[in-house]
Amino acid sequence: MLIPWPYPDEGGFRPEPPGPSPDDEDGRLAALVAQRLSSDWTTRRQQIVVTVQNRVVILAGIVAGPDTRRVAGEIAWDVRGVADVCNVLRLAASRRPRH
Repeated sequence: MLIPWPYPDEGGFRPEPPGPSPDDEDGRLAALVAQRLSSDWTTRRQQIVVTVQNRVVILAGIVAGPDTRRVAGEIAWDVRGVADVCNVLRLAASRRPRH
C-alpha cells in the first residue's frame, strides 16, 4: 500500500471520501435513464442519447413529436438521484408532400 506524503507547502493530504466516485454515479444514472427510456412505449424506438454529468441528465437526439420529448424528460426526472435534466431533444422534421 502506497500513501502519498504531502510536501510541506501543500497544506496536507486529503484522501478521497469513501463511496462511489462521481463518474460511477453518473454512469449508474445514465444506465438507469437509458433503460427506462427503452422500456417505455412512447420513447422506446426514438433516437435518444443519454449523457450524465454531475448528476445532470442531458437528453439529445431526435424524437417523433412534442409529447415524446415531454415524456422523455419526465422519465429522466423520475430517476432517483437526478439533480437536473437538460432536454435538448429535437423534433423530427415532418414530411410534407412536394407540389
